[in-house]
Amino acid sequence: MSRRKFIQAGATAAVGLTVVPSSVLGKSMGHMAPSDKLNIVGVGVGGMGFANLKNLESQNIIGLCDVDWKYSQRVFDYFPKAKKYYDYRKMYDELGKSIDGVVVATADHTHAIVAAEAMTMGKHVYVQKPLTHSVYESRLLTNLAKKYKVATQMGNQGSSGPGVRQVIDWIRDGQIGEVTRVDTFTDRPIWPQGLMTPKKADKVPSTLNWDLFIGPANKRPFNNIYHPWNWRGWWDFGTGALGDMACHILHPVFKGLNLGYPTKVQGSSTMLLTDCAPNAQMVKYVFPSRDNMPKV
Repeated sequence: MSRRKFIQAGATAAVGLTVVPSSVLGKSMGHMAPSDKLNIVGVGVGGMGFANLKNLESQNIIGLCDVDWKYSQRVFDYFPKAKKYYDYRKMYDELGKSIDGVVVATADHTHAIVAAEAMTMGKHVYVQKPLTHSVYESRLLTNLAKKYKVATQMGNQGSSGPGVRQVIDWIRDGQIGEVTRVDTFTDRPIWPQGLMTPKKADKVPSTLNWDLFIGPANKRPFNNIYHPWNWRGWWDFGTGALGDMACHILHPVFKGLNLGYPTKVQGSSTMLLTDCAPNAQMVKYVFPSRDNMPKV
């Protein structure tokens, strides 16, 4: 498929979670004409964004945006031809007419705003998990994808693997019998949680734009406990261990058992704080029977 056909197809694509291998995008016999390549930009490139962009390096990586240029230096070195930005809005302004797709891998609290602006520009988006910071934001992105008819995918990449699909097939084929209970767990958090808000402020590194990291969250002084990586445990920036990992672990469960909305949810945790996620959580979901499947 050529770049032009890909863009045209996006205008009629149904919104869904689809993995598109490079061969589908037109790579043939080890060669692809420059005009057939997609122009991709990344927002939040220092962590998972780097891995995502490396999987797209057969295309044109034309822009890289991150609020921390020290954390992202290896990515800048890997894609030396790409323009560098601190502010995604400036990148959209300068490169917008050339962009075909956007990879979003920022902190959770800015997923929606970065993706929403790209979608309103008619750009296809790949957004790292968890998709958004709130249910409202997820519904907003769903509506925008329908309105602007762009291709979208959430980056719970493990769900694209053959092992997950095989387990789903086993469940649906009845090879393990009726499923009436599922227990899942994770070793997360592997970052600090259950903490009180730091009282002291640390010096902001010269390579970090802290205001841009904060984005739509409530203003707070910089502290080394937040960045990089450890923002996951703070409610203003992340979704805690449950939000970080449930989209991975529960995807095959929901898919294989055709689960919809639960009829009952019961949760408990260690000490619950207003600013930071707890050290441990346990949640019980109850789902009604579906078609020929029993209550779970």
